[in-house]
Amino acid sequence: MIDPKLLRTDPDLVRRSQEARGESVELVDQLVSADEARRAAIVAFETLRAEQKQLGGQVARAQGEEKAALLARTKELSAQVKAAQADADAAAAAYDDLMGRLPNLVFDDVPRGGEDDFAVLETIGTPRDFASEGFEPRDHLELGELLGAIDMERGAKVSGSRFYFLTGVGAQLELALINLALTKAMGWGFTPILPPALVKPSAMEGTGFLGQAAQDVYHLPADDLYLVGTSEVALAAYHSEEILEASTLPRHYVGYSPCYRREAGSYGKDTRGIFRVHWFDKVEMFVYCDPADAHAEHQKLLGFEKDFITALEIPFQVLEVASGDLGLSAARKYDCYGWLPTQGKYREITSTSNCTEFQARRLNIRLRDADGVRSVATLNGTLCAMTRMIIMLLENHQQADGSIYVPVALRPFLGGLEYLRP
Repeated sequence: MIDPKLLRTDPDLVRRSQEARGESVELVDQLVSADEARRAAIVAFETLRAEQKQLGGQVARAQGEEKAALLARTKELSAQVKAAQADADAAAAAYDDLMGRLPNLVFDDVPRGGEDDFAVLETIGTPRDFASEGFEPRDHLELGELLGAIDMERGAKVSGSRFYFLTGVGAQLELALINLALTKAMGWGFTPILPPALVKPSAMEGTGFLGQAAQDVYHLPADDLYLVGTSEVALAAYHSEEILEASTLPRHYVGYSPCYRREAGSYGKDTRGIFRVHWFDKVEMFVYCDPADAHAEHQKLLGFEKDFITALEIPFQVLEVASGDLGLSAARKYDCYGWLPTQGKYREITSTSNCTEFQARRLNIRLRDADGVRSVATLNGTLCAMTRMIIMLLENHQQADGSIYVPVALRPFLGGLEYLRP
């Protein structure tokens, strides 16, 4: 959540952020009113409670008619205190509900607009000219089936649409990508973590995935647990309800986990192959830091993503996401889009978000330094989403005979293979 003080000191800043997101400005007005009502209810309760405590001391010293009158007032006051407590609790619940709906504040220099209003910051690498090489590129599914790497038919038979098997060199390729990603991340100073893929509602709520993203989440009602759509959820909740010493920051974690998404609203989109699926594996970077260092850490995460994609010799673009396309928790987000030859355009393969103190406030994660205790900042960044990176490797590095060139950086993790062959 945002700093509640901003609602009182600079509500217009919050309104501008809502406008930039294309979200309800009225929510801010409702929150200001709810905050005033909450604080007034607390004052009313505390005033009555103080009188109740004072009266208790007087009753102990009183006698006769005075004591009888005080006892009558005590009984009356007890009912008033109980009612005031209920009012304060209700006002707090109303305020918390509204605050839970309010997204993070967007930075002023983030591009304004919706999904198609991103800014292209950089283009790295040059797409191959397959026509000059004398052949028409195959798509990833045709290549995957030719290699015996992807089996969609049995995936659908076993689990339904948007599921798949990675077989043979497909499975080997994913394991190689995992190992390359973890090796690079550890070289950058990240601590590897294998987090749980099932989490409590508090973890999902704290990271902002039960708001606008709730329709994409898998829930197990019998256990009241959620399947994560990204290991960001577990990595963010890892230090929930903790105070971290400032001297131990920044903390860099890299997690590997399966990810599950309903892909609600994607009917008819990317139905062929493994681009948009209900389950995939991912290596995710996560950072806890002093809020003053969050911008610099965000640039580092983007740099790591660029390094990884470059090592795989994939042409790509770096985009800054527009304000109306940001998730609940992000104040700024960069995406990397890899070139997809058979579609003739760039498609998303990684993203990195600066969530400032938003998630930490919801999860009660703080730092302690010489000035006291305050919230930390959290950031996340995809290093490798396996299915999409496999797609990029297959399509960009295909040869006329259906074999796949293996980038030099990946070869040590594939037994030195230079090509994957049918």
